[in-house]
Amino acid sequence: MKKSMLMIALLALTAPALADKLDKYREESRAVIGPFMQQLMAENKKAVMEGGPDSAIKVCKEIAPKLAGDISRQQGIKLTRVSLKVRNPMLGTPDAWEQKALKKMEKQLAKGAKPETLEVIEIVKEPNGKYLRYVKGIVLQPGCVACHGGKDDIQPAVQARLSEDYPHDQATGYKPGQLRGAVSIKRPL
Repeated sequence: MKKSMLMIALLALTAPALADKLDKYREESRAVIGPFMQQLMAENKKAVMEGGPDSAIKVCKEIAPKLAGDISRQQGIKLTRVSLKVRNPMLGTPDAWEQKALKKMEKQLAKGAKPETLEVIEIVKEPNGKYLRYVKGIVLQPGCVACHGGKDDIQPAVQARLSEDYPHDQATGYKPGQLRGAVSIKRPL
């Protein structure tokens, strides 16, 4: 009985400290993801304006992974984009934790959550150590249907380019407002 009371007391004392730590990690993660997403959106808009929607494929295929890799190395984290409907299985396949987080965000969105509030954060223990896990949802914007929409939304030139670059593409059939995926951070602690 005394042991369980002691455990409850310890948990009560550590809960606020853990909440403060998670708030700090959340803000640090947002500070990494915000500029990453802004740069990707700017590159995407530039590509579309210069060469049309099929030019934007290069941004997602080449620029986004390079930028994510650069940030990962600079910050000592793993930054990636993941989805339940993967375009590039080598880079975008979510691990078990990310799958669970994506499904949670889908449910939140279905219940009326605002897109900007879609995020999941947790400290997890894995065989290789303790990690901060964080994902920020990516909700499909109207312009994104040019590459991620239904067959009627995607121009033949874009469909051809997607088939060539991504023969196993599953990342189509979306409508604006749906969860497209997430930007994920995995950080050793």
